[in-house]
Amino acid sequence: MDSHPLLKGGRKRGGDNNDDNSSSGGGGFKHGFTASEIQTLGALLEALIPSLPPTAVTGEIRSVNSEEAVFTFFTASASQPTVPDEVAELITKRGVKEAVLLMKLVMKLLSTRLGTLLICGRLCLEWKWPFIHKLAEMSLEKREKLLQTWSKESYWTSLKVVFLFLKVACCFVFFSRADEKAENPTWEAIGYKVDSREPLVNSQERRPLQKGIVECRKMNDSTLVKALEEKGLKVEEDVGQRVLKIQCDAVIVGSGCGGGVAAAILASQGHKVLVLERGNYFAPGDYSSLEGPSFDELYMSGGLLTTLDGKMTIFAGSTVGGGSAVNWSASIRTPDNVLREWSVNHKLPVFGSPDYKSAMNEVWNRIGVTVDCSEEGFQNQILRKGCEGLGLKAERVPRNSSKDHYCGSCCYGCRTGDKKGTDTTWLVDAVNQGAIILTGCKAEKFILKQDENGGRKKCVGVLATPLSNIVSKKLIIEAKISISACGSLSTPPLLIRSGLQNSNIGTNLHLHPTLLAWGYFPESTPDFKGKCYEGGIITSLHKVVSENSNVHAIIEASALGPAAFSALVPWVSGLDFKERMVKYGRTATLFSLVRDQSTGEVKKEGRVKYRLNEFDKENLKIGLKQCIRILIAAGAVEVGTYRSDGQRLKCDGVKDEEVEEFLDSVIAPGGARSRTEKWTIYGNAHQMSSCRMGASEEEGAVDENGETWEAKGLYVCDGSVLPTALGVNPMITIESTAYCISTRIAKALMEIYNEQKSEYI
Repeated sequence: MDSHPLLKGGRKRGGDNNDDNSSSGGGGFKHGFTASEIQTLGALLEALIPSLPPTAVTGEIRSVNSEEAVFTFFTASASQPTVPDEVAELITKRGVKEAVLLMKLVMKLLSTRLGTLLICGRLCLEWKWPFIHKLAEMSLEKREKLLQTWSKESYWTSLKVVFLFLKVACCFVFFSRADEKAENPTWEAIGYKVDSREPLVNSQERRPLQKGIVECRKMNDSTLVKALEEKGLKVEEDVGQRVLKIQCDAVIVGSGCGGGVAAAILASQGHKVLVLERGNYFAPGDYSSLEGPSFDELYMSGGLLTTLDGKMTIFAGSTVGGGSAVNWSASIRTPDNVLREWSVNHKLPVFGSPDYKSAMNEVWNRIGVTVDCSEEGFQNQILRKGCEGLGLKAERVPRNSSKDHYCGSCCYGCRTGDKKGTDTTWLVDAVNQGAIILTGCKAEKFILKQDENGGRKKCVGVLATPLSNIVSKKLIIEAKISISACGSLSTPPLLIRSGLQNSNIGTNLHLHPTLLAWGYFPESTPDFKGKCYEGGIITSLHKVVSENSNVHAIIEASALGPAAFSALVPWVSGLDFKERMVKYGRTATLFSLVRDQSTGEVKKEGRVKYRLNEFDKENLKIGLKQCIRILIAAGAVEVGTYRSDGQRLKCDGVKDEEVEEFLDSVIAPGGARSRTEKWTIYGNAHQMSSCRMGASEEEGAVDENGETWEAKGLYVCDGSVLPTALGVNPMITIESTAYCISTRIAKALMEIYNEQKSEYI
């Protein structure tokens, strides 16, 4: 079986266009930092994750995991060889350009005495020559104090951003890097093991899409033409324009929840369908469950995408199957109150129609949704137990997998093949009906043709770029119908690049913001077995409901590997950080998620603006407090938030009034750029509504059929068409909406055929 080497361990993503934007550093690294700047960076990383003496390991920490492994972890430092270069490369490759420039400026200044004096003040001064030390010459203690100052900086918020950027990149590299044996020396100390289960399917079924896949990244000009023709596509070469013209009935940009469904519906009607996917194709046997390479290959921006202000991390799939390949399996039907709101208030009858309910049933059945769960994992056990202790309702969450699916690594691709994303369901149906999927292919713009009679423009296809260094030609895909299904973060920029100007394109973005709480449950806790990364990710949820039955928030369990956990966990000192990390395996994380009224915008790729309003912050805070109550009721020995000051409460012998006093101190603070000492990072994995459906051109970017108001034959079929935020995990809603839209597109295609047939006759 052909597996992808980068998912089996490896540092870089092949063919990533971002690689061309950075200069080569030493040892083959591409980051553009000078040797002195890397030395400065290494000195800061050493203060973040320092080498500590064995005497720093307390009895409590020593007994959590293997004593020898814990001692080794405590003596390890983030300044060890190649880590600073890897961090610099990650910053350069994945950071927002403004933050990268700021980071390089600060490293440059700290590499000089005058610059260090400017930034560090008296911390860099000594009573002996040379009196002013560069940062790399300062003691470890002073460097740690400097980082503590930066993390709380309320005036120079830029230094707080530098601290956050450094901390996230450092932790992500340090805890995700793996050697040739796919091992990391810290994992045993923190109680982590990589999922190593084998796929459930037999060898003949392990790559069900392979017969329909054309991997552009592996092609040159001649092999690409040959591969396309072998798949039954008509290809013409325009030598002068250096393009390949490809003809099909329908071209779909994106292969996730929307694109996968659309491909299956249209292919089933006998139409020749071509799917463009920027990411690569992976099957269960390819997945390594290694956090670093998996994020790099399967997520937008390697899983390190943030809003422009750095306040929110954004997880969005970027592979064949899109978000459905990496999501957490929750399969929740569209709530009735939301359907009423969309059909009545937003004047979109489709959401109140029998067709939509029928679509939900079709989706439910095709992706194999089950309600029962044979065995819940560590975190969901805690959620359920805590709710029971408080007399609260914990609902069972349906999943698109079997009831026996006990997999905590589906966020890195389901290595057993049990989870039914579009890559194992709808796209398989499409390929079996002749659909072709071009991977490693970026859509540049839709091709719009002006109507001769002055009417609205007509879309006649897509201009695309194969992401291969040895393919010199662009692709022009000529199609009767064109569909944008590349998600709420990519569809708006694509439409804008294509010349569309509707004001609803790229605005009204909803993100379902989340805040997290944690609780520590030692191995001695009798009621809960396993680790935080084991078992189904979401199998239970609790709705935080007001007295008048309004839902403030929903509470679910989170999937945090060691790197993601370390990037989020508060840093108040090197010692405290290492103690928190040793407890990782038995630290349960719950999150509060709200149906946001706040909105943002995304009009250029990778540049997401979003601002939380006070109403949503209040609901997040209400949910966050409920998370903590649930963790305490379940028996946590210690609980806390992920706030920058390390907020936590030891629960042994704590009185009710002390708990309430602690809960009163729980807030939903601003992000790193806020002028407060206490801040947090918000999370997001659901993006919606950035090209919302509307009853008119003023109210939406597309009509009820999913067709853009400005261009005939150009449709949107992904989460961006949802009129508002949903309030629950959106997979079922996106696929059901896509089912309705693509069914109507199929009818439109038939009308085109009939018109052409009558003209011919």
